[in-house]
Amino acid sequence: MFGVGLPELAVIAFVAVLVFGPDRLPDLARQAGRMARQARALAHQARDELRNELGPEYADLELRDLDPRTIVRKHILEAMNEDEEPAPAVRPVPLSLDETPPYDSDAT
Repeated sequence: MFGVGLPELAVIAFVAVLVFGPDRLPDLARQAGRMARQARALAHQARDELRNELGPEYADLELRDLDPRTIVRKHILEAMNEDEEPAPAVRPVPLSLDETPPYDSDAT
């Protein structure tokens, strides 16, 4: 979780008890949880409004899809997958013994 392990969480909890006291700590934790739920609800509401405004073709839109790094990565991977498809093999038609190869004066 954000690179914070158990020892770091213990130190943070100890400092919080020292700073705020054991009486106020549960209220502060409740307020932090309420604020996190409100932030999550606001993000979901913004995503839903964006989906409604863009129309049904963007019904599966996620806000992380709007990150420029994600967009570039997606298009690069699509282009790489298109390049991996083998091109149809063109087999040259053999010339007969008395036939001369075609000559294009504009190409030479």
